[in-house]
Amino acid sequence: MSTFSFHWWRTVLFLIPTIALYTIGMGTLAVGSGLLGGRGTFAHTCGRVWSWLILATTGVNVARRGLDRVERGRPYVFVANHQSMYDIPVLFWALPFDLRIIAKEELGRVPFIGWHLARNGHVLVRRDRPGGAVFQQVSAMMKARSSLIVFPEGTRSLDGRVARFRSGVFRLAIETGLDVVPVAVRGTHAVMRKKHLTTRPGETSVEIFAPISVAGMVVDDARALAERVEKIVADGVGDNRAFAPGPDAR
Repeated sequence: MSTFSFHWWRTVLFLIPTIALYTIGMGTLAVGSGLLGGRGTFAHTCGRVWSWLILATTGVNVARRGLDRVERGRPYVFVANHQSMYDIPVLFWALPFDLRIIAKEELGRVPFIGWHLARNGHVLVRRDRPGGAVFQQVSAMMKARSSLIVFPEGTRSLDGRVARFRSGVFRLAIETGLDVVPVAVRGTHAVMRKKHLTTRPGETSVEIFAPISVAGMVVDDARALAERVEKIVADGVGDNRAFAPGPDAR
């Protein structure tokens, strides 16, 4: 049996059913905490446990560098490149912040994971009305001292290279006053490629760069800010120097 066949069958017969069980279990706990009036902190802990379980089961190791460049407990907009579906568990495990994501409103109706997003402070966007409601949700998130993780490329990369960053999220950061933190994710493209079902064990890394203050910026500066962050992230993704795993890396 070829290596490809082994990993395909491992994905279909083992990983997908096991990760589904993790999602149901952790999703139920997270939704339950939301129904009981929790702030979302416990739900985020469930999200980190869910992430660790997925990474451990798949055999994905995460190395981390640059956590000392950010202030723990302070809300930020973390801006990362998007290589794989595994970016989310890798980032949720590597970043010890109370993280929220931006997702399409329809995702909030998906059982367990969508219910968790809808109940626990994640930003759900309607395509026909993306503006004011998002600002209100992010403002509420800031008051709760939560941070946002976004992928401004808009979709996963087919070849692992960083695509052009859209400016919308940077406009949002300027409007809400949240500093932007560039994050480079490496290695997830080899774990699970876009349009491929097969998942493989692998070595991944996350590098956190110094925050960029949006103080004094106006909305018209969003395009320039997007280009600045895109270059930092692209340079980070292209830097193939290895670094030691962080203290909570697997």
